[in-house]
Amino acid sequence: MKPSTNRMLNRIKAVYMYINKKGTVTTQDLVDEFGITPRTIQRDLNVLAYNDLVESPTRGHWTTTTKKVKMTS
Repeated sequence: MKPSTNRMLNRIKAVYMYINKKGTVTTQDLVDEFGITPRTIQRDLNVLAYNDLVESPTRGHWTTTTKKVKMTS
């Protein structure tokens, strides 16, 4: 796997874990926490949403779904 792909997957995993820990977060919370652009966060959230791991009950707010996830290191 390319290093850039590995970095992206690690970041997406970290975003998921952060949302799961906090409950509900805003897109801006994620931008501030991870220090990346809103567009990059949105792409990461799109990947998580496509895989039914997060949802946006209201615009700009994100929470995890009830889908079970097996976390590996």
